[in-house]
Parts: sequence; structure tokens; C-alpha cells
Amino acid sequence: MLESFEILTASGIVLWSKSYAPVGAHIINSLINDVFIEEKVLPQGTAGTGVAPVYKKEKYTLKWKRVKEFNLIFVAVYQSLLHLGWIDKLIDNIATIFIDLYKEQLKSTRSRAIEYPFDKYFDQQVQELEDNTGASASADRILGDQEAKKDPFASSDNGGPPPPSVPGLVKAQRQAAQTVVTSDEGTPPQTPEISRSSTPSSAHALPAKLGPGGRVSRRARKAANASANVSSGDEPVRKSNKTPKSGKKMRKWGDDGMADEDDGEILDYSVHDEGADMSAPAVEAVAQDTWGRRTGKGQFVLKDLGDEVHSILENADNEKSKAGASAGVVGSSFNAIGGLFRNIVGGKVLTESDLEKPLKAMEDHLMKKNVAREAAIRLCEGVQRELIGKKTGNFQSVDAALRNAMESSLRKILTPTSSLDLLREIDSVTSPSSKQQAARPYVISIVGVNGVGKSTNLSKICYFLLQNNYRVLIAACDTFRSGAVEQLRVHARNLKELSSRENVGEVELYEKGYGKDAANVAKDAVEYGAANKFDVVLIDTAGRRHNDQRLMSSLEKFAKFAQPDKIFMVGEALVGTDSVMQARNFNQAFGTGRNLDGFIISKCDTVGDMVGTLVSMVHATGIPIVFLGVGQHYGDLRGLSVPWAVGLLMK
Repeated sequence: MLESFEILTASGIVLWSKSYAPVGAHIINSLINDVFIEEKVLPQGTAGTGVAPVYKKEKYTLKWKRVKEFNLIFVAVYQSLLHLGWIDKLIDNIATIFIDLYKEQLKSTRSRAIEYPFDKYFDQQVQELEDNTGASASADRILGDQEAKKDPFASSDNGGPPPPSVPGLVKAQRQAAQTVVTSDEGTPPQTPEISRSSTPSSAHALPAKLGPGGRVSRRARKAANASANVSSGDEPVRKSNKTPKSGKKMRKWGDDGMADEDDGEILDYSVHDEGADMSAPAVEAVAQDTWGRRTGKGQFVLKDLGDEVHSILENADNEKSKAGASAGVVGSSFNAIGGLFRNIVGGKVLTESDLEKPLKAMEDHLMKKNVAREAAIRLCEGVQRELIGKKTGNFQSVDAALRNAMESSLRKILTPTSSLDLLREIDSVTSPSSKQQAARPYVISIVGVNGVGKSTNLSKICYFLLQNNYRVLIAACDTFRSGAVEQLRVHARNLKELSSRENVGEVELYEKGYGKDAANVAKDAVEYGAANKFDVVLIDTAGRRHNDQRLMSSLEKFAKFAQPDKIFMVGEALVGTDSVMQARNFNQAFGTGRNLDGFIISKCDTVGDMVGTLVSMVHATGIPIVFLGVGQHYGDLRGLSVPWAVGLLMK
């Protein structure tokens, strides 16, 4: 199993890194010092053979590639006991993709201070190249840990656990990269030019010692809670002569599923004192070519995640290829599902009995990928229909036929029955061709259960629409959850800054505070959008449990009042097979003749190859996937690529 991967300059400045296990900073420092600076160690390996040079330190093996044009080094670290045959290919592919994506930034004099959002591309490559026919990653890691304990020469200090992923930490790491790192004994390294970044202790410091196994003890948690600055109104009440403030009024649901109207009391708890500094940090810009492209007609369209990575590698392969070279498909090792069909003898016509056992194993494999059982059965039946009667040559032809059958079966599930050209539909409503039809704003409503990322994905869609120069009105119709309006207010402020900076579109927030009837607020927002010539109205709604009939019943009134052109449900890629019930309940909640129009699958960057949720939701409802959320920034929105999904499901 890969321990870590580093992209750094020849002087030791880390531009991007990914850690799967604790690896001491001195490991990479030794590579830079011994090989690149002092040249005390000649690396194993031969240049030009496609095999990366090797450097060994303690229990680790380091392979790397140096790109002299940009003065970059790409380093992969893994335990020497393991034999990872795909590491060389990974290093080559990552170097190609990283340089292609950030070529302009790397040429800048500020390249060291720029953040490189590269995680999703790296994860996609690791998933695609990892050899599933060998021992499992978990078994490799356990074996490596056991052998490390037996190795008397292995260092007992591997640098501590990797830093937590918190906002701003990457920037803090780069700032810390300008300082000199000390060795485990507290003495500075021999070469002061090495400025290996280290995580600032203040980023995740605890006020007390950790308990056994790295867990925070009960006493430490108590001390941390007592000293932490909480902002949720839970501060302990101190005795004073001032009259204590009244407690927060609890909002209640009525029998009709609607929240009771407020009595005029201000429920905005984010109001600051007069004279307080309300300035916010500048919003990080998003390069257009990283998440979409402009067509000949000037429209901005999103990229597909899988197609984006493959196109980069294919272009690089075509530039270096000779006659008969590969067409750019990454990774030639057989996938997990392909291995299930390995025992089928070539040169025969496949029958139902030949496929029975492999298809059963394939069904189990898909369920482990979060595909619901009924969807997995449907996929297997589709593959069976495609393969029965085919004559096989060698195993390679069986594997190719299986991939084609899988892609064909999955495409039948994921391909929508209606158009997904959202931009064309918006134009037809805002600028109707017939004079008999009055122009009006295009209304999109976002729904979903609590915490799936409705407001975040609404903001991403808004940024996408702004790139197409639409005037967008965001309607804050989550009048129940404290902080929901303030959250959208921050998004609207950020989007205004980005749109004015890039000179695209226009955005405004429509809000009426808390405790109001969400359906009435939505209706008023649509009327306001029509009166003020907005092109699109994006309606945010309160999160609700899909199995709570009282909360779900209010959606029917909401649909009648707001009359949205599209209702998109945000589904979480992490949720697993419960997504089927969520999708069905929301699809039936808007009354007779009104259903969901599409899914937005959020947090796709967190699940690796466990992407079965999207297959399950589409299978259960027949409703297509419109967008995939792959990160936290406004540009982290992608379209669905069926070959990408097939590749992940077959691993």
C-alpha cells in the first residue's frame, strides 16, 4: 500500500502531498539531501527505461521522477517489504496530469504560494492503477506493520500521524515550509536549503495529553471543552448585574407539516456588535479550464471527471507514442470483476451455466460498492444478456467483452429519458421564441435530507450559471435551521465578489429571515425575480428526514406555490443503500403529477470507488444524475461520465 506521495521542488518546498500513513519528514529530507544536493547516493534504476529511480531509507522505498523543466520532483513512498508494480506508472501519470493542469501557475514566480487542488485527480489515478489481483491493501499494511516491529533498524519515530484536513491548513503548511526543519534529535539538518514543510502544532493542538493509542482522554476532552471558544450560544452563564438574555425560542412544526409563524422576534443570532470588523478574506479564484470549457457559441459547460483525467493522459501518450503504441487507456492490469471470469476457457461460446458463478460473485462485489441489491441484480442480468452467445478468444477478449457489457448495462440505467441540457431549457424560458409566451425566470429548487450539502451545491450551480452570464436570484427558503440564511448570505457575498472579478453574471440573495412559511417565501421570491428581470431563481429548502411524513408533507404545498421548473435532490455518496428509500420518498412527496427532475450526488471525492449510491438512486426512480460534487470550492462540480463509473465499479 502506498504510504505517501509528495510533489516538491528540488530545494525541498512541498507544493502538494497526500499521506495514507505516518511517514517521518526526515525520510524525504534524506532523499533530497543525499541524492539531489550532496549526491552522496547514486539512485538505483536506469534513466529512459520507464522504471523510476529507487532510494531506500530505513524501512521505506522511495521512487521518484524529476521534471527539470519545472524543477519538480514527484516522490512515492511505500514500505520496502511490499512490491507495488504500478508505482512507476502512477508517478509518470501524476507528473503528466499535474503539469498539464497547473502549467501556467508553475511558471509563475509565486508558484510556491499557490494552492493546488489536486486530491481528486490523484485519488482517481490510485484507484485506477492499484493492482486488485494481488493481496488486499489492508493485508499488505498489516504485514508491513508486523515486519516493521521485527526490524531493529527501523526508526521508532515516523513523524507522527498525518495532519487533519482542516480549512486553511494547506496554506499554513506552505508558510511553515519557509522555516528550517530540525531532526528527531533537535539538531538542524546538514543542508539548510532543505525547507521541508511541517504542520504547525497550533493547527490541531490539544490542551491536554493524548490517551492510549492516540485517543483523547476524557480529562483532555473535558479540558478542551472548558477552554474552547464556542459560538453556538452554549457558553456558561456568568454571574453579573446585567439582565440575562432570553433563551433561544424553539420553532415548532404544526399538524400540517409547516413551521409556526414567528411573532416578530429577531432570530438572526449572527448580528455583530456595532463597529465590529465585518471584512472577509478574499475568495480564491477558480480557473475556468480546471472545471469546464467554453463552446463555440460561448456557453460554459462542465467537464466529466473521468474524461478529464483520461484526456490529459491520452494527449500525453499521443505525443510520445510510436507506431502501434497504446491509445491512452491507463492501466492494463485486470480489474476485480474481470478476475471473476478468469476461469472461463477461451475459444468457446458462452452459456448461462458458464456465467452463473461469476455473475453471483459479481453481484456481491457490486453490493460492496454500495450498489443496492436490486440494482446489482439488474446490472448482472444486463451483463448476462450481453455475454451469452459470445465466442471468446483468450482471457483478454473476455475481459474486453465484460467491460463493454458492463458499460452497456450501466448506460441503460444512467442514461436519462429526457433532455439534460439545462442551459438550453433556461434560454427557452427566459427568451421564448414565441411572442405569445412571456419571459419569466427559470426556477430550480434544491431538496434533500439534513446535512447532504444542499446550500453548498446550490452555490456551485449558481457559480456555473454565472459563468454563462445569467442573473441569478438565490432564495433563502430554509426558514427553520438556525444559520441557514447566514450561510447563504456568505455564499452570495463570495459569488458576488467572484462574478464582479471575472465580469460574469450577477447574483442577489432574497431572504425574509426565520420562522416564515417556506412556500410563501418561495412564491414571493419568484415574483420578485420576475419583476426584476432575473434569469434564474435558485431556491434553497430546509433539510428533512425522508421517513418523517409530517415534514415531507409540506413539500407538496411548496411545489404548488413555487412552481419550480426543476426540482433537484441532493444525495450523499456516503449514504449507501439507504439512498434508495430517500430517493423514492422525495420523488413521491410533491403531489400527483410532480416528481423529482434530477439528482446531485455530493461528496463524490470522499468515497473512492464506493460509487454505488448513484447507480442505486437512478435505478430506484428512473431519474437522471445532473451533477456530481467533487470538492468544497465553487468550481468543484462535474458532469457524470458513465465510463468513469464503470471503471470504479469494476475495481
